[in-house]
Amino acid sequence: MHKVHEKDNHTDCYLVGDGNDLPKGGNKMEKGNICVKIAGRDAGKKCVTIEQKGYKVLIDGETRRREVNQSHLIPTGEKIELQTGSHEEVVAAFKKLGIELKEKKPKQKTERPRKTRKADLKQKPVKKVTKKAAAKKPKEEKPKKKE
Repeated sequence: MHKVHEKDNHTDCYLVGDGNDLPKGGNKMEKGNICVKIAGRDAGKKCVTIEQKGYKVLIDGETRRREVNQSHLIPTGEKIELQTGSHEEVVAAFKKLGIELKEKKPKQKTERPRKTRKADLKQKPVKKVTKKAAAKKPKEEKPKKKE
């Protein structure tokens, strides 16, 4: 029996018993199987399998849409019909089951800050004018006499 335990705003999943009472997914996870993720930061959240690539499975639902190892999933035995496997279709299917999914807005692109060199930040030293230098006046050039 699969049991979800909520504690301190974290969701921890663990198995109770020997696991023989769980629905068997076998080596083949079919498209549309509803599963519970048992590993990672999405542990305890429901998802639906969209596509299988070897031992990896593409999932979507309460979790992030991504490929995961199928050993990180426990099938619940429920199945939904998916035509294309798009995110909108998955959201609609979960809504029919009474599971509300959070919609995330994509981040707006902003101009990335440019690095400034340390040399550009330093101000060039200003020559100090001393009293002697101020007292001296630059020599005026005398016109040369033509011979």
